[in-house]
Amino acid sequence: MRQLITYFIKYPITGNVLMILIIIFGAMGMFSLRKTFFPESESKIILVEALYPGASPEEIEKMIVLKIEDNLDGIIGIDRVTSKSLENIGSVTIEASKGFDPQLVLQDVKNAIDRINSFPDAMEPPSVYVRENISSAISFA
Repeated sequence: MRQLITYFIKYPITGNVLMILIIIFGAMGMFSLRKTFFPESESKIILVEALYPGASPEEIEKMIVLKIEDNLDGIIGIDRVTSKSLENIGSVTIEASKGFDPQLVLQDVKNAIDRINSFPDAMEPPSVYVRENISSAISFA
């Protein structure tokens, strides 16, 4: 330790150059950091929403939601499926299993829904997408 101090006393320019390099690399590192308000994490929730104007929740359940749920059977990577039927709209929430890529499961779900050809004529095409995952950076209890 004493030799290091003696070296920098003997050669002061080396200490200044070292300090300038630390400042330059620190500034480069600071500007290359990713900054987000909310931490980014990959969502494992896939949503399927089908809009059928003028339909009751019972019609949505029978003519849309049950058909979607039946076609999702056998898809690898699905952990849980829940559905909700409301007036004019039906939604199916699919949770991908750990270790599976949600984008691959999303593609399998889209393919399964595209195979259904017995949807009502007045129904709009179902939308299938991965839900955006937003979680707070900090919480207080």
